[in-house]
Amino acid sequence: MNIQNPAAILQMMNLWSRFQKNHPKFPKFLAAVVKNGIKEGSIIEIRVTTAEGESFDSNLKVNGEDMEMIEQIRKMALDR
Repeated sequence: MNIQNPAAILQMMNLWSRFQKNHPKFPKFLAAVVKNGIKEGSIIEIRVTTAEGESFDSNLKVNGEDMEMIEQIRKMALDR
């Protein structure tokens, strides 16, 4: 997605709005994470289970170099 394209940004905002309506707990979860913060040393885990039951898991330990990106995401989320 070209973030300099206003039409693409509008489309993404519409998709996010629909996603929020379909999954109301997930944005609340993200808001809690943003509010309480991710700190260096935090572990982020994710699991995706396909409709067929196959699971994909991953995790990462947040390091100091990751914090700049996390802070930018936090600022963007709080500026809304």
